[in-house]
Amino acid sequence: MKRSYNCELIYKKEIADGIFDFRINAPDIASSAQCGQFLHIKCGEGTLLRRPVSICDTSDNTVRFIFEVRGKGTGELAAFKEGDFTDVLGPLGHGFTTDNGKYKNPVVIGGGIGVFPLFKLVKSLNDPTVFLGFRNKSRVVMSDEFAEYSKNVTIATDDGSFGYSGFAVELLREHIKTSPADIIYACGPMPMLRAVKAIAEEADILCEISLEQRMGCGIGACLVCSCETNRDGTDRYARVCKNGPVFLSTEVTLND
Repeated sequence: MKRSYNCELIYKKEIADGIFDFRINAPDIASSAQCGQFLHIKCGEGTLLRRPVSICDTSDNTVRFIFEVRGKGTGELAAFKEGDFTDVLGPLGHGFTTDNGKYKNPVVIGGGIGVFPLFKLVKSLNDPTVFLGFRNKSRVVMSDEFAEYSKNVTIATDDGSFGYSGFAVELLREHIKTSPADIIYACGPMPMLRAVKAIAEEADILCEISLEQRMGCGIGACLVCSCETNRDGTDRYARVCKNGPVFLSTEVTLND
């Protein structure tokens, strides 16, 4: 059983409207966190259930996470001030497979808030090709940070107000037509993940996707976050919090 820690918020910044960059003092979590894992955070006295938030990055003693205010829980979390403490359970879940340089031509694709858990991953890879999609220019964040760890970062916006005009999956589709890729890593909204899954499987490229899902316990006990897999029988459903959030694209069905 993972333990929880009472962690001090040591850095807070609103990097876009309703999107907050937090860093907490959590040396035990930082020392063991893997790319793609998440935290289960107590947001405040007014919210009973914790909220799952992906780990964006770690350092020697700190854990960074970025989240968007989407309801009461994240609204309470956004009200925290530097110096406040909150109860954090983690690191949780199954992360991305990096295999210490095994993959020579990795491609990373993220959309919206799905960009944030990909930063630690990109730092661990050898100059990956990165495609990041956002709704519009006002939502583009972290592009400069990603560019520090990859010479091949392309930003797409749905409305064309910044970078490529269109969806990041269109960039991925064109990229694999002309450039080698031995693994694709993806995190973002479900329509994007469905498209990435289809592109990867059609091209026979290994693909890992990180799923977003509502969670209750965060440790696999409550089954709230179950997702359908391609397995048969009683083992057909997996728990995103415990078996994921990262899965092989061929493992999950991604139904509507």
